[in-house]
Amino acid sequence: MTAPRLDIDGLLADPAIRIVVCCGAGGVGKTTTAAALGLRAAEVHGRRTVVLTIDPARRLAQSMGLTELDNTPRQVKGIDAGESGGELHAMMLDMKRTFDEVVEQHTKPDRAAEIFANPFYQAMSSTFAGTQEYMAMEKLGQLRADDEWDLIVVDTPPSRSALDFLDAPARLSRFLDGRMLRMLLAPARTGGRSMFSLVTASFGLFSRAVQKVLGAQLLTDLSGFVAALDSMFGGFRERADQTYRILQDPQTAFLLVAAPERDAVREAAYFAERLVAERMPLGGLVLNRMHKTEAAGLPARESEAAAERLDAVGDLPIAADVLRIHAGLLRQSEREVRVAATFTEAFPQVPTTAVAAQPADVHDVDGLRTIGKLLA
Repeated sequence: MTAPRLDIDGLLADPAIRIVVCCGAGGVGKTTTAAALGLRAAEVHGRRTVVLTIDPARRLAQSMGLTELDNTPRQVKGIDAGESGGELHAMMLDMKRTFDEVVEQHTKPDRAAEIFANPFYQAMSSTFAGTQEYMAMEKLGQLRADDEWDLIVVDTPPSRSALDFLDAPARLSRFLDGRMLRMLLAPARTGGRSMFSLVTASFGLFSRAVQKVLGAQLLTDLSGFVAALDSMFGGFRERADQTYRILQDPQTAFLLVAAPERDAVREAAYFAERLVAERMPLGGLVLNRMHKTEAAGLPARESEAAAERLDAVGDLPIAADVLRIHAGLLRQSEREVRVAATFTEAFPQVPTTAVAAQPADVHDVDGLRTIGKLLA
């Protein structure tokens, strides 16, 4: 069964589509795809577009001719959007800066200064597992709430990390509702008694065990951090849940990006199952770096046999090499089609488009423009 064709231009031109999320395994061209989509949306369809990458690699900045990307959208110069009137901006998530912005926005200056000085906050905002994914949700929510952008294109980390991106609101809710957190919040909610004295009085042996594992100072830092953020926790959960609902809304389209390799296609299928389970709008599959030959009518076996005959007569060695190259390319193309079919047969209703393999890596706006045309 042939999968329906993914209409990229129809997707990018649709004013009802406000967010496109690109997901996939590492090394499949996901960042390039996201950038090419953003460029085409701006140049061809006149949309004011921002590309947000959560992947810390610098490929997005380099391909757009920017020296660097940070937490603030930067306009990409030199795009050809004179007639369409579109704009292209790009940014890279800075999870610590985003966390700082949330604190500054939702607390008073003196409380914000107290939070910033807390050692536990300093560690959590920079390296704590899951912080990046949750802050990605915060940043996406901020961009969407500003209503400044016609289209937001999100380039996620490799797909299992991108699943963390989807799981961030649920993990946050579990954290906020956890028994340990309620215990840590107890001092702030009972007159400000110290964590040490309150827990020792209330929990005895448990408190001493926790101190032994974590250390008294870390426990104090953690208690102070939780108490300082107490007033913000409801807002964290509310905003995360709101962003999650946005991701489930028809205004969002998830595009799976895969190379015609078993592991990459398996990752795409894994992600597709999750999107279906979460009732999130799966827009389609982009198969990157597909190989093909213009002489598909000449079978590989006949091509190899002809090369052997030329070798036998000792004539036209270059022609024999060309025939062998053609045979190898045709076999590779057939293998890639079979690999891709493992996805399209499992998800026959998911629209699909293929992008031919390019002779060189994309490293500038012209290259992105070419990829955009191939996608469309």
